[in-house]
Amino acid sequence: MNRLAKRGSETLIEMVATDGEESNGPLYETNSSAGSELPGSSEFDKRQQSKDSIFFCDGIRRIDYVLSYVDDPKQEGDKKMERRKEFENNLLKSGLELETEDKKDSEDGRTYFIKIHAPWEVLTTYAEVLNIKMPIRENDIPPAMENPFECMFGLFRLPKEVMNPEPDYFTAPFSKQRQELFCIEDENTFFSPSVRNRIVYYILSRCPYGTEEGKKKFGIKRLLSNGTYTAAYPLHDCQYWKKSRDPNCGNERYTLYTQWARFLRFYKEQPLDLIRRYYGERIGIYFAWLGFYTEMLFFAAVVGLICFIYGWITMTDNMSSIEICDESIGGEIIMCPLCDRNCEYWKLNTTCESSRYSHLFDNVATLFFAIFMGIWVTLFLEFWKRRQARLEYEWDLVDFEEEQQQLQLRPEYEAKCTQKKKNPVTQELELERKWTLDFYGKLFLCWMAILFWISLIIASMIAVIVYRLSVYAAFASLMEDTESLRPISSLLTPQLATSVTASCLNFVIIMILNFLYERIAVWITDMEVPRTHLEYENRLTMKMFLFQFVNYYSSCFYVAFFKGKFVGYPGAYTYMFSKWRNEECDPAGCLIELTTQLTIIMAGKQIWGNIQEAILPWVWNWWRRRRARTNSEKLYSRWEQDHALQSFGPLGLFYEYLEMVIQFGFITLFVASFPLAPLLALMNNILEIRVDSWKLTTQYRRPVASKAHSIGVWQEILNGMAVLSVVTNAFIVAFTSDMIPRLVYYHAYSTDQNSPMSGYINNSLSVFQISDFPSEPGASPGTFTTCRYRDYRYPPDHEKKYLHTMQFWHILAAKMAFIIIMEHIVFIVKFFVAWMIPDVPSEVKARIKREKFLTIQILHEYELNKLKENLCNRTDYQVEKEVIATEGKRELAQVMG
Repeated sequence: MNRLAKRGSETLIEMVATDGEESNGPLYETNSSAGSELPGSSEFDKRQQSKDSIFFCDGIRRIDYVLSYVDDPKQEGDKKMERRKEFENNLLKSGLELETEDKKDSEDGRTYFIKIHAPWEVLTTYAEVLNIKMPIRENDIPPAMENPFECMFGLFRLPKEVMNPEPDYFTAPFSKQRQELFCIEDENTFFSPSVRNRIVYYILSRCPYGTEEGKKKFGIKRLLSNGTYTAAYPLHDCQYWKKSRDPNCGNERYTLYTQWARFLRFYKEQPLDLIRRYYGERIGIYFAWLGFYTEMLFFAAVVGLICFIYGWITMTDNMSSIEICDESIGGEIIMCPLCDRNCEYWKLNTTCESSRYSHLFDNVATLFFAIFMGIWVTLFLEFWKRRQARLEYEWDLVDFEEEQQQLQLRPEYEAKCTQKKKNPVTQELELERKWTLDFYGKLFLCWMAILFWISLIIASMIAVIVYRLSVYAAFASLMEDTESLRPISSLLTPQLATSVTASCLNFVIIMILNFLYERIAVWITDMEVPRTHLEYENRLTMKMFLFQFVNYYSSCFYVAFFKGKFVGYPGAYTYMFSKWRNEECDPAGCLIELTTQLTIIMAGKQIWGNIQEAILPWVWNWWRRRRARTNSEKLYSRWEQDHALQSFGPLGLFYEYLEMVIQFGFITLFVASFPLAPLLALMNNILEIRVDSWKLTTQYRRPVASKAHSIGVWQEILNGMAVLSVVTNAFIVAFTSDMIPRLVYYHAYSTDQNSPMSGYINNSLSVFQISDFPSEPGASPGTFTTCRYRDYRYPPDHEKKYLHTMQFWHILAAKMAFIIIMEHIVFIVKFFVAWMIPDVPSEVKARIKREKFLTIQILHEYELNKLKENLCNRTDYQVEKEVIATEGKRELAQVMG
């Protein structure tokens, strides 16, 4: 192993510490002789430089990264100056070139800008250290067969130059010693801007700036947090609304804005290759997943809409709502009071309208849709694996997982490590964290904090339940006594009013807890000091998802599986904390309340999310620009324009995934109660793609490019939710809807052959003797002596007074049997479909093998030619022996590949 290869496993801290004195960096340049911390002598006329220039003053060296700071002597000015001086000296020693924009030349007159350029020597060195794959020959594998229906999709296609911004190449990990092997036409454009800013960020994140309190300090992240620098970012290549006049500018930002980030292009495909080239694979894979998820939602939305239309068409034929609304049936049935005090006896037909609308979601199509969604989610996950495998091949990420684990050590972890351990595989020393008592204490504190916040969510949910129990009587008496509310009392029942206000209150609590916990989760994960970036994100993801799962779904679980299930019966009700009487469901069932809860939380989250993602960044950037422009005659340069934008941040993409996965839970876990949920999600996602692309292109600084071969731990979370959704939907159909009781009545208890469902409402309501109340709950019952309540119990004159009837047990047995049968059917189909669909398409497997074979062949042909040149002065026998050995090595590699 050569010296460079050995140094690939070292950090920049060690490299600067050992080689810093030997390195001779270029001169530090400044654009003003006053106000800079390091000397320089370069003067220039800014009027000759385009305000959109992305180059140094010489117009040749590209700006790969920008640092900014405000020289404020009042706030630790000397200390920050020393940090900057040391940091920038070490950047020079590492080979980077710097150029400073004096504060006098900035628009606000306060901010210094340090422009960073990575020369060819630095790029080639770190491309090898980071194992970056670069092109060696144009791909000559014939493309896959065209889709015969391709002409039908012309409306949705983008121009070819947008979809495929560069040719397809065979690639290999870059080697500084084999530069002639690679397709290097121009050293200035060989490494794309995204690769260049990735390399520079790698250096910045590991560059030391001194020793404080006996500890080595390093990394731009720490300098940003302590205020030494105010911002660090790579530049956009032009303004988004017009092309740059510089012929050396690619104008990729402009192309992305016009072809992708405008809402009027919502029906067009996404230019994923261009997104990947400009923003990196990590952001590219997110938009690929979001686009695929949205495409698959179209099919679920169509089926859900058909189920909803079926419910709408059959609403007038629903025998249950007909009997409830009938004056001679529902108008004659007197229901028991729904609270213990100040509640009147009420007639069943007052719930006429709500019972009609509940049929929209509680019908036989609900069962079909629940089964369909169980299969749909499997198809979505399996087809996404295939799509992901294709992207891995097209984006040169096939062998990325192993190198990701090795190369993405977090600087914070490296700083905490005090010892090294020999890797049993590579036999090289690797950094290892020492497990101390202090570390165990922090770990214990972290998990206690997580449990506390989950307990806080549960407490808030109980508080909402108490609210529901407390205000129901108030709504009941208000609607009874207020004349102006009586016209809408048939539609807005006390149950529905309580459910709507409780759902809104719960949504507000969810948003507040989210805002607080997001910061706590990041703080806890930082305390744990994970080893790699992948490990950091996985830990943060699990904490945030666990919290959000409980936060968003707990109220839906309560309505679906607990409300109305443990009520008791008149005279023997069950109470929460021995004070508040448990809620009852509407006579038509609890499904309409679950639908209301789901709609308010899901729609409210989507509306607030779009406001937060689109409107707030725009307002914030507008205000910053308005406040900064003190002198409009001064040049507003490319780096100043980007400085006025917001930072996307390392967790920006994490929150996008989290938002979509929570939405995925709404459309899978509870979809049996709301078939229109996929349609709402589809409309939101069509907007979400354009909002995300618009804000990323216009409102945020350019993120640092980073690699990712998959959606990571989110894939496992989606798989877990897919399995759980089968169980939850089976329980919703069985216990929350009225489908099973109606089927049992239809097949076992109906007495009218001409209209089998006639009499179902009367059969589902039990009788209670009013005189058996321990205390009178409301006004005098008048002439009637009994009231009805929703349950299957014996009447007061039966020897088994108020005990459950045999029909109750028949229905319970039918519900359990339905759950078992539905789960087994859906799981069998799911596993069969998953087994039938391979994760990697056979065509992609063949192309991967072919590319590996050709790449090995190209590399060994290069080695063979190089060997022949090196051995030209040796004897013929030695040359022949070396050539035979090299050819044998190539054949062996081909067999193993």
